[in-house]
Amino acid sequence: MNSFCKLLFSTVLFGFIASVQAQEAGQGAAHRQHPHQDQALHEEFYSTWHMPDNPTLSCCNSADCYPTDMKYVDGHIYARRREDGKYILVPAQKVERNRDNPDGRNHLCAPPPALSPLDSVYCFALGGAT
Repeated sequence: MNSFCKLLFSTVLFGFIASVQAQEAGQGAAHRQHPHQDQALHEEFYSTWHMPDNPTLSCCNSADCYPTDMKYVDGHIYARRREDGKYILVPAQKVERNRDNPDGRNHLCAPPPALSPLDSVYCFALGGAT
């Protein structure tokens, strides 16, 4: 392959890789955000939510909290963590029992797995349709 062809090939390949990386970065950012129409509702709910087992501590914010899927296994609640799709055990003391959630869906507040290898849960609100 002559040097012109190598240069052209390298340029096209670099452009393709940069395009794919930008697309993946955009999808990652979209995945971490709430649907636009629900943003204000969730922000208000999350900003006033405190840990059920320690009401002086916040459940964090919309960066750590999100609607999620859940399942029951042997009488225990497991919530799906968005970053890796893993269902993590929700300790009974972390389940909200004193207020309704904003939209009838399940909500989880938890750190990403990279920050919490022990699968920590800050708060969990059970949806009405489960």
